[in-house]
Amino acid sequence: MSKRRPHLAPWRTAGRVSEAQRTADDVVRETGWVFNNETGEHLTLAEFVATGTAEVGYYCHFLGLFWGEHAEGRTFVEIGSGIGRMTAALTQHYSTVVACDLDGAFLERCRETVSQHGRIDRLRTVHMADGRSLATVDDASADVVFSYITLQHCEHDTAVALIHEALRAVKPGGRVALNFRTWTGRDALLFPLGAFVRFTWRVVPSRIRPPRLVTRIGWQANRLGPEEVVTMLQRQYPDLALTLVFQSDQRSSTLKSPIPVHRLIGVHPSHWWLVVQR
Repeated sequence: MSKRRPHLAPWRTAGRVSEAQRTADDVVRETGWVFNNETGEHLTLAEFVATGTAEVGYYCHFLGLFWGEHAEGRTFVEIGSGIGRMTAALTQHYSTVVACDLDGAFLERCRETVSQHGRIDRLRTVHMADGRSLATVDDASADVVFSYITLQHCEHDTAVALIHEALRAVKPGGRVALNFRTWTGRDALLFPLGAFVRFTWRVVPSRIRPPRLVTRIGWQANRLGPEEVVTMLQRQYPDLALTLVFQSDQRSSTLKSPIPVHRLIGVHPSHWWLVVQR
């Protein structure tokens, strides 16, 4: 039997809620807050996807994931696809997009989203049942492995496992772009509260849908700073070229290693990106 992971409880609950809705538009109205922090009767799937399309263009350009305009013929693995907010746009650029998520209901909705707003013929889905491995993604099979606002919701060891999975899956010469959340002053309160919420998920039936604010607090399952990740990778992969670390222009770098640090306008002050060329 697999280890119970209480930090996954809100995602599995949202998956069940998603499964119960009639259409993807209904999913966005009912559970959109799981993915973009908005709910409301006025929301539509098209508007939801538009926010992802804008971010795909922005991040893939500035993180160097398009190889100019030559993304055709390449395979893109997305860790934490949800219902396809960014996936639809990715299928417009890459010949194969492998959407990975821990909930099967999300992946069903992801296929629906891509069928309406992307290229369904380019989509493949992978169910990450344990939340920490890319199951059927072969070694050295992806040109890009990407994750955005996902790793902060995993427990520390799970996030670390997914870093290793990303490096396992990427081809020689391929690129890995992972988004993390590091420590800020308010974490002195937020992080212990998150730990308490996740503790309650161990004893409260997971089918009970927690209130939005409680869920948002419980999501905060780890903080991984650049120093920890870079040190770990340099120790375990001494020949790995860590090409770029992107941080908000509001934070200064404390990296001791001579890794290039570039600023990316608009990044949340607590977020940073690691970009690796294998």
